[in-house]
Amino acid sequence: MAPHTEQLTRPAVRLRGLTRSFGGRTVLDGIDLDIPAGQFVALLGHSGSGKSTLLRAVAGLDHEVVGSGQLTAPDRVSVVFQDARLLPWRRVLDNVLLGTDGEEKGREALEEVGLKGRERAWPSELSGGEAQRAALARSLVREPELLLADEPFGALDALTRIRMHALLRQLWKRHQPSVLLVTHDVDEAVVLADRVLVLEHGRIGLDLTIERERSREEYRVRLLAALGVTAEVG
Repeated sequence: MAPHTEQLTRPAVRLRGLTRSFGGRTVLDGIDLDIPAGQFVALLGHSGSGKSTLLRAVAGLDHEVVGSGQLTAPDRVSVVFQDARLLPWRRVLDNVLLGTDGEEKGREALEEVGLKGRERAWPSELSGGEAQRAALARSLVREPELLLADEPFGALDALTRIRMHALLRQLWKRHQPSVLLVTHDVDEAVVLADRVLVLEHGRIGLDLTIERERSREEYRVRLLAALGVTAEVG
């Protein structure tokens, strides 16, 4: 039996009037947002604009916080942080499988991220890029409907970041989860996402759809302007 149209078009993430406050300061101020299933969204904003607060709310990690509003997210959610957060006393495959069953799925996930043959390595033996690949494998093995990424490449060198960008796009196309990527890097947002949001004073100040056939520089200038930065084209 074919699924109803309503099921096919239902957003993976829905926020209505989402508010979060810390120490009397409102960080998120009544945000409304829908993220369709399978969409890749990047979230930009100045430091303290609430990017990570929004991501943690969607992940269900903001316990004992002052807030209100409605939030709907899928059951299967994986989170990748800037720090790979691998347990140093567990080998790479054991880190990937943490809390799950199925060694073969773990090996397949490591092969997908280019770490075949590193299953028995210790986290201390991995480079920064390899550690983030292992973190991606750990998220994939859970077959997430929604992947949340909080500046996952911020600590990597420029060349490694480029490789990780290509890998993330490849994995997203293959597995088709919805993705919400928090980043401070405008170029990273334009390269990776199909939609870019800019947070400003606790609200979404710009919601920009990225069309691949158009110039990246055009989007870059618009996003920088939304962040209060003037850029010259060319």
